[in-house]
Amino acid sequence: MQLAHIAQGSTTVVLKQQSKILIVEDEVLFARAVMRRLQKAGYECEHVESLLAAAAALKQFSPDLVLLDMRLPDGNGLDLLADLVAKNAAVIVMTAHGEVSDAVNAIKLGAVDYLKKPIDLEELLLSVQKAEAAAVQSNSLDYSRQRNAHAAEGVELLGDSVAIQSVKSQIQRIAQLVSSDTVPPTVLIGGETGTGKDVAARLLHLSCANKDKPFVHIDCASLPAELIESELFGHEKGAFTGAQGARPGLIEAAEDGTLFLDEIGELPLTLQAKLLNVLERRIVRRLGSTKERAVPARFIAATNRDLHEMSAAGRFRQDLYYRLNVMSIHMPPLRDREDDAFLLSKHFAAQTAKRYGLASPVFLADAVERIRQYQWPGNVRELRHQVSRAMLLSHQGRIAAVDLALPMLPNGAQSVDMVTNNTLADYQAYTQISSATQNQVTLYEAEKNILLKALAEAEYNVSKAARKLGITRMTMRYRMDKHQIPHK
Repeated sequence: MQLAHIAQGSTTVVLKQQSKILIVEDEVLFARAVMRRLQKAGYECEHVESLLAAAAALKQFSPDLVLLDMRLPDGNGLDLLADLVAKNAAVIVMTAHGEVSDAVNAIKLGAVDYLKKPIDLEELLLSVQKAEAAAVQSNSLDYSRQRNAHAAEGVELLGDSVAIQSVKSQIQRIAQLVSSDTVPPTVLIGGETGTGKDVAARLLHLSCANKDKPFVHIDCASLPAELIESELFGHEKGAFTGAQGARPGLIEAAEDGTLFLDEIGELPLTLQAKLLNVLERRIVRRLGSTKERAVPARFIAATNRDLHEMSAAGRFRQDLYYRLNVMSIHMPPLRDREDDAFLLSKHFAAQTAKRYGLASPVFLADAVERIRQYQWPGNVRELRHQVSRAMLLSHQGRIAAVDLALPMLPNGAQSVDMVTNNTLADYQAYTQISSATQNQVTLYEAEKNILLKALAEAEYNVSKAARKLGITRMTMRYRMDKHQIPHK
């Protein structure tokens, strides 16, 4: 379900839009009955009878919720489930009595509920409404609350350089301090875009005694201005038009875990005073409420802006800056991390190879030299993208400098050491422009190339090509449709 947000003076009006539901069911009569009941309840529905038709429908629109049958004419609904979850669609699986094991597997893969056939329409409607309510609660904005998602991601701060070892030491010291303090000190993480500030925040959370508690990540730059206050502080029923029930804010959602305020420099001045009050008094009050609730969470903030300069210029509250900057961590740019760029390159290339079933990566000498020479203005984020792309384009995992598609050094320089201080700023600007204007192959295009290569080597036998890539036949067919590759 989507929410349309309209600011009218000081009041925020929230308009509920129709949820889009995709029904993947080959029993036509049953599907029509489901559509009639859901449409009567105000939902927008689309019906398909096969996995192939579902894959085609997903190219046309992104459903909010999918009713997915397990047994379809062209395969098992599980083959489509991963792609649906990746698209942030809530999935309710429908299964016969003898297919309950499939339903259990579906829940493990990300489905929100399952219903056993024959299905009562009112029971189905209730399940849809519950799934919708859960989606509104967690995904009304374009960011994720990420409660303990880090535990499954294997968060680590990779690097052997002095600069990154210093960061690790700071994290350990802060973690020790937090464990012995009843009121956790706030931490401010600074650094250029792409240096891994979010990784440092997650690692700090994992290093503390409350690592099993929620980790709530808020991107202040992506929050719509008219909704920030409600999302952060929560609201009571009737607090504004459209507030049909009470809802806790993200500050409350952090409980006694960690609240990570990313890009804190983008928070509007009007809300900075309220945030300061939360930090000072350790309480939060929902919109439309007189009740104050305790806030035991640790606060971590991050920014790529100079908050000291912003506060001096009146663009950021000085008192909030001083309150946030109790303890600080600076994430070093990749160009200052000695040989970490190559270490990270090997790590990201190995990840990509594992994900796509490719040969183990081997960096040719010219690629190693290019990685070490390049200044990486986009830091670790840029490196990860370029190396992943190079791995997908490489031949048998052998990565050459040309696969990296990095811009050349200015003025004919052959190494970073030959770039003078006077030209370094020009070089960084140049790399940013050059990277944006180059005719580079995207990850989407690279995936298509891998599919075409596997099909050619398998003489267009889809099953054989799927086995080569380590995926199911139905997944292979879905991805072929996604890239408009014809079935021969």
